[in-house]
Amino acid sequence: MTRPPSVDQLARSLRHHDLPHPILVEVAREAIAQGDHEQADRMAAERKRRMLQPVVNATGVLLHTNLGRAPVRVAVDPTYSNLELSLATGQRGSRQKTVGDTLAAACGAEAAMVVNNCASAVLLVMAALAAGGRVAVGRGELVEIGGGFRIPEVMAQSGAELVEVGTTNRCRLADYTDADDLAMVLKVHRSNYKIVGFTQDVSIETLARAPELTDTALVVDLGSGLLDASCPWLEGPPPSWLVDEPAVRQTLDAGADLVLFSGDKLFGGPQAGIIAGRRDLVEQCGRHPLARAVRPGSLVLHAIQQTTLAYLDRRGDDIPLWRMAATPVADLTARADAIVGKVGPDLGLVSAPCDSVPGGGTLPTVSFPSHGLRLDGDFVTPLRDLERPVIARIENDETILDLRTIDPADDGYLADALTLLLHPAAVP
Repeated sequence: MTRPPSVDQLARSLRHHDLPHPILVEVAREAIAQGDHEQADRMAAERKRRMLQPVVNATGVLLHTNLGRAPVRVAVDPTYSNLELSLATGQRGSRQKTVGDTLAAACGAEAAMVVNNCASAVLLVMAALAAGGRVAVGRGELVEIGGGFRIPEVMAQSGAELVEVGTTNRCRLADYTDADDLAMVLKVHRSNYKIVGFTQDVSIETLARAPELTDTALVVDLGSGLLDASCPWLEGPPPSWLVDEPAVRQTLDAGADLVLFSGDKLFGGPQAGIIAGRRDLVEQCGRHPLARAVRPGSLVLHAIQQTTLAYLDRRGDDIPLWRMAATPVADLTARADAIVGKVGPDLGLVSAPCDSVPGGGTLPTVSFPSHGLRLDGDFVTPLRDLERPVIARIENDETILDLRTIDPADDGYLADALTLLLHPAAVP
């Protein structure tokens, strides 16, 4: 039997994986303990692959939850900031005030605040405004979001009492007004599923104008977070696939007291939950003890601020989500043709039309035209195994690489990777 190397010696032999020495020591110990130290190199490579790293999203899913949803490009210098300092008074300030005023202007709200995700926003609003009270929700809106989290369970944690009204497919104003002693009406946007056929719903305007609900807070969980239905940050008209998608500004204009939405969906920012609407209600949420438990850090607030400023300046191209969404198919076609030309037409790679989808629990039945690359057969695994993984999709036994969700700066890398994959001898 061959005597295994020392842990330190084996760990030092793995330095080419560019991992910290303590991690390499763990890998070396595990390999020796398994009696197969020759597998240490493979184990170190697998360990590095488990770490967060950039990937190329070729799936055509704009908001791919597994890939981090909306891509965010924010540069933050390693300096201090006035996170909780009032520069006007020199006294302690509010991290919510710092970003909230700018965000409120973009939403068309009196005030706004940021928490760490939309589920936190629901929890905080319920706890601050309806703990011990009754909250009416239509039965067709008792949604479950990713990871098995359900609206009734989130509400239960807040201390509010759920009052189910209407039926799964039909809800009338009387279903709400007949409910006694309500502290809140919660409308939940069915952003990740559709109910069609024999249906009926109650609009925000109707609920806001109902005399019986005058003293009842009207809260709308939009989830997907389209900021404005008119998309003024884009040069042209709103994308056709956004038709009927409710938006924050219009929901507030319709009479909602508060609107809750995600930062990393159609808002196009980092993971966050945003609460916007009446100043007194936002401030009440900010004073609740849970507000500190779910508050975001400075990096998230900085990213939210940069994204919000892009909206206010109508710089849609500075928001990666909207730049990708608004790219004309002709531009994508030209890029695909160029990649095929670089890789070579004899390797089975062709330029081909395809369809993109919003993803991320938004617009579940919607797709829209795109263009990309097509390969006969399943190349998903070898593409994912590249040094910088390329995440593609399979359709009808063909590998599809949708260029809508690929940054043009990555086209060169993609062409080289495909050349290496399809014809290794062609790569010097």
